[in-house]
Order: sequence, then structure tokens, then C-alpha cells
Amino acid sequence: GDKTRSYAILSHRWGVEVTYEEMTGLMKMDKWKKDEVRNRRGYQKIIKSCEQAMKDGHRWLWIDTCCIDKRSSAELSEAINSMYRWYQDAQVCYAYLNDLDESTFPTERNLKRLTSPGWFMRGWTLQELIAPKQIEFFNEGWAPIGNKRHLAPVLENITKIPWMVLAGKRLSVAQIMSWAADRKTTRVEDRAYSLMGLFEVNMPMVYGEGKKAFQRLQLKIIRR
Repeated sequence: GDKTRSYAILSHRWGVEVTYEEMTGLMKMDKWKKDEVRNRRGYQKIIKSCEQAMKDGHRWLWIDTCCIDKRSSAELSEAINSMYRWYQDAQVCYAYLNDLDESTFPTERNLKRLTSPGWFMRGWTLQELIAPKQIEFFNEGWAPIGNKRHLAPVLENITKIPWMVLAGKRLSVAQIMSWAADRKTTRVEDRAYSLMGLFEVNMPMVYGEGKKAFQRLQLKIIRR
């Protein structure tokens, strides 16, 4: 592809993050505020991701926390509607497993021992696992612990998603719904919004609509 357009992308669980507004205004901040932002785990995540992208020869890295201006509802809506494609078009996706301190990829049994539900249980990470051509997994200390292609059998065990799907096979509505069923999102609306790309549908974001978002998604799928 076009090297000027080639980029890496990050998949992760949100914690204490750095916003677009904070990132672009960092140099103008008072020292105490700047230090507070730079000490956040979210800031360290950005730095480590950038270092990895540079090491791998990528000029650009996209991270959802600081690359979307969430003050603009139009920009947020465009980003959420484009998200699947952005993960699909990335040269590589870095999946950061912040609650894994082991140097090897977890098995299904190990995963149950983790203290928090982790990357594998979040709503948004379903499309972030399926869409990218290439995923490199990293543990808490940013040590590489494997890639999507080689880990396909293990990923299938953990997520119940067949390796053929992970390799790019077309999906059925029932399959996607079954994989999404046990996943959690912070906002109830995101249960629907996080699946739009997988179903190849678009719809406007209406945060505050609650469970109606899922009803709208179902209607969109039926009318495809």
C-alpha cells in the first residue's frame, strides 16, 4: 500500500487516559498539570505504543483515546462509524494486555485466574480482534507475547471465534451476536455501537438512548 498512508493502531482497555484536548494542549499547560498528565498510565501507554511503532518502521500510530476530539459529536460519530475500517486498514494492530504480567500468552485456564475480565471481555475489542490483518500482542511490561496468526488456535479456545474468521472469513449475524453476548461495555449504548462495523451498518450515535441503540442496530441489520 501507500507508505505515506500506512499506520499502526492500538487496541487496549481504557483506564486513566489522555484526551485529544490534553494531548494537543500539553505544551501550554502549567508544569503541575503537565506532570500529572505525563504520570498517567494512559500517557505511558501512548509513549510505549509510539516507541513500538517507530521500531517497526511506521510513521503513524492511531490511538482512540487521544486521536478523536470527543468534544465534537460529529467527529465522534464519524470515528465510531469508521472504526472497523480503520482497524482493518492498519498495517499492524498492537493489542496491549494491561492485566497480564506473564511472558507467555494466556491459555483459557490462565485467563480465568486473571483478576479482571481483561481485553478479551470488552465489547469494543471484538471488532479489534477480527478486523486487523495483523495483531501483535504485548503484556503489561510491553514485552511481545505472540501474534494473531500463530495464536489463532489459542484465541479460538478463549473467544470461541474460529481461526478461519480470525483469518478473514465472512461472518453470520448469529455468530457475531453469540461472540458479543458475554462482552461488557461501560456505556449500555456501546454494546450496539461496537458491533456496527462487524455488521457493515452505519447509524448516528445517540448517547442517552440506552437499550434503544440495540433495537436500532437490529433494525439496520434486518434492512441491510
